[in-house]
Amino acid sequence: MISLTATAGEWPVVKHFDSEHTLRVALPMGGIGCGAISLSGRGEIVDWEIMNRPNKTMSELERQADSRTFFAIRVKGKTHESVTMLAGPLHPTELYADEGNSVPQAGLPRFRNATFDGAFPFGTVHLSDRDLPVKVNIKGFSPFIPGDSAASSLPVASLEYEVENLSGEPLEVSIAAFVRNTVGNDGKMTGFTWRRLTRTSGEKDNRTVYFDESGLKGVMCLSDGVETNSTAWGTFALSTPETKADISYKTKCAENSWRRTILEFWDDLSDDGNLKTIEDEEKTTPHGALCVKKTVGAKSKDSFRFAFTWNFPNRQAWEDEKTIVGNWYSKHYVDARDAALKIVPRLDELEKRSLAFTRKVIALDAPDVIKEAALSNLAVLKSQTVFRIPSGHFMGWEGSFHHEGSCHGSCTHVWNYENAVACLFPDLARSMRDVEFNYSMNPKTGAMDFRTPLPLGSELKGAVAADGQMGTIMKVYRDWKISGDDAWLKSIWPKVRKALEFAWCGEGVHKWDKEWQTVGWDAKKSGLMDGEQHNTMDVNYYGPNSQMGFWYLGALRAAEEMAKATGDKDFATECRAIFEKGSKRIDKELFNGEYYEQIIPEGRGELRYQLGKCCLVDQLVGQQMAHLWDLGDLAEKENLKTACRSIMKYNFLSDFTHHFNNMRSYCVGDEAGLLMGSWPRGREKIPFPYFGEVMTGFEYVAAAEMIFQGYDNEALTVIKAIRDRHEGLKRNPFNEPECGHNYARSMASWNCLLAWLKTHGGDVNEIIFKQQK
Repeated sequence: MISLTATAGEWPVVKHFDSEHTLRVALPMGGIGCGAISLSGRGEIVDWEIMNRPNKTMSELERQADSRTFFAIRVKGKTHESVTMLAGPLHPTELYADEGNSVPQAGLPRFRNATFDGAFPFGTVHLSDRDLPVKVNIKGFSPFIPGDSAASSLPVASLEYEVENLSGEPLEVSIAAFVRNTVGNDGKMTGFTWRRLTRTSGEKDNRTVYFDESGLKGVMCLSDGVETNSTAWGTFALSTPETKADISYKTKCAENSWRRTILEFWDDLSDDGNLKTIEDEEKTTPHGALCVKKTVGAKSKDSFRFAFTWNFPNRQAWEDEKTIVGNWYSKHYVDARDAALKIVPRLDELEKRSLAFTRKVIALDAPDVIKEAALSNLAVLKSQTVFRIPSGHFMGWEGSFHHEGSCHGSCTHVWNYENAVACLFPDLARSMRDVEFNYSMNPKTGAMDFRTPLPLGSELKGAVAADGQMGTIMKVYRDWKISGDDAWLKSIWPKVRKALEFAWCGEGVHKWDKEWQTVGWDAKKSGLMDGEQHNTMDVNYYGPNSQMGFWYLGALRAAEEMAKATGDKDFATECRAIFEKGSKRIDKELFNGEYYEQIIPEGRGELRYQLGKCCLVDQLVGQQMAHLWDLGDLAEKENLKTACRSIMKYNFLSDFTHHFNNMRSYCVGDEAGLLMGSWPRGREKIPFPYFGEVMTGFEYVAAAEMIFQGYDNEALTVIKAIRDRHEGLKRNPFNEPECGHNYARSMASWNCLLAWLKTHGGDVNEIIFKQQK
């Protein structure tokens, strides 16, 4: 059973996952642009993504070595003694593999029961077992403090093991971590041979050291052999601030012949609840371990606190492995030990500030499913989808594949959909505007590359996207309204104007590579784009269509308001005139009585991958953006309402069992979702590629506009369908994929919360944060 909005101890809970729905749960813990490690729904530490690249799923190396960082608990009393891995039971689907186990440490004793409570950025795993005299709550979080991007960009994952003694006698309790030294191994596998693996970089001359400084004790993993310019070169550490406990450690373990490494660690912990470094063997492994030992009184509780910190400074320039651009966070720390000394003493304060944000969202007068969706997808900001270069600029892939980024360049037509970053970290949003208008745009023509190369200032390709470019104009307006910074608007306005004027350039003015030629999106200033329009469907539309049309109308309205504010009165008048023509045309020419469609031009031969008479899921995406930021209706109100109804009528399926989809499947079987496109009036022979798919970011945008049009029940049906698909068993509730994991567009779930507050008497300023100085 899954339930929404509960309370677990001191931490708020927006969703509870029972023992049947924890398999895929993985809460990322780390700072914005720092990478993360994740707390699984049953208590394991998984998805080590701290070495400048994604590392989803357990790597083959971990499985073959049966060796991964994990925590265990030793309990000793007068009548009981045991050692148990701090994790819940395996799932039946994990029990079949070539050598028996499909996950590391499958043969170690585990707790019988595990449940998970979550409210981003907080997660609690509840472990229990009828044969053990203790219950354990594993509480994991990393700081997330809207308005303070620096405090939210820390390379740390905090773990607290809360042990409850259920027995009538004192118990000697040790919480110990085996820490696999993986420096140099970023998880990316390039090939397999029998029992051997080829990696982009590998562990070489690694070692682990112990430190005891300023009230912190811990072990740090490093390497003397990994190339210092490798993206996988750096350090990570596990430390504890416990001062009233016995602390022991290991800086070496037995060699892993016949997987003896874990046997030696297990026996060492079992012996007396303390650890000691192996010294009497010639061959050892460079892995570490850290143990905290206390006595927990009868019928009482005690906590054991740990924190992972890291520093891997060598981020590469997108796919270019030869060019290093670096990380903003790495400027602040010498190594992982230095990070621990600077961050761990602040964790209590950072936890309180993070809790204030989460509690504020949960307390809002909005449906639980909207709040849960809005919070959970902020996990994108903890993932390797995003990073910050040393200048502080916030950059993003579209998403993350298992072991590499997906689609580079802070892609404008994808990042257009989310509004969470601007609401929560306005300085980061404005850094994206700086990139778009000062590094990605040709200052002479106004052509904006929709993918930004790195390092900043690199040569542009001239690859433009109609929706991407119009969306950036609307985002400047949004960021200005949030900040109220007139000086900033005036400074950027000439380039914003140039970006809009590019839409009016004549045929043949702009070319990209050998295949594309932009023929003037609206060369006649008619108010509708009819030229060649590259867009977020990864194809080029020809002729007027509502997807580009509403982005364009929204950009015209935003530009009109910004022109007025900067004293550019003539341009404001021109934008208004073009907008009014376009607003009338989009209703007259594209609205078919039920929804907005595309007019495919004649005389160009067979045009593939078009919309035609498609009922498109995000045909109103620009209108949704306009409603979010008070730019009003861009077309006739009744037509907008009817289009919303039609999207629900024709695109929502309550069961996908008999649905045909030749592309990627994000919704299958008896699941429900909102189709990308439907053709109640006849499908194009070769439609745009993604027509049969379901993608959450598009669904959220459609749902947000339904809310604005008064269709609350329909919107909630869509949002619930999304979250039901990400229910913990089949998919991770903190990871909604599209073209990759933790896809940026999924943060459009925040739009739904904004829309609800704006239409139901709420105060959106409760979730829009000014930048703290």
